[in-house]
Amino acid sequence: MARIYVTETMGEAEVRVALVSARGIADLWVCRVSSWGLAVGDERWFFTPDRQSATKRVFFTSQGMAQITVCFVATLGEAGWRDPARARPGLFSR
Repeated sequence: MARIYVTETMGEAEVRVALVSARGIADLWVCRVSSWGLAVGDERWFFTPDRQSATKRVFFTSQGMAQITVCFVATLGEAGWRDPARARPGLFSR
């Protein structure tokens, strides 16, 4: 499951994420989901306000400081790793 908590500071985060609008430069295409049950794998994110229930704490930053770039997409079918050969499975779901 990818239950995401957005931190206020970089020091609290486990992963630094850059949000981009161009799909071609994103490492991961993410679809936001409305429930925990739909948050399966790295590409479906459920944002939680509860830090303790999150599977990953992220901080949104610039591309230069980021470990991974993410582009939000509208449908579940579009979500996934852009390049499966360079994918880091389990990055957000553990």
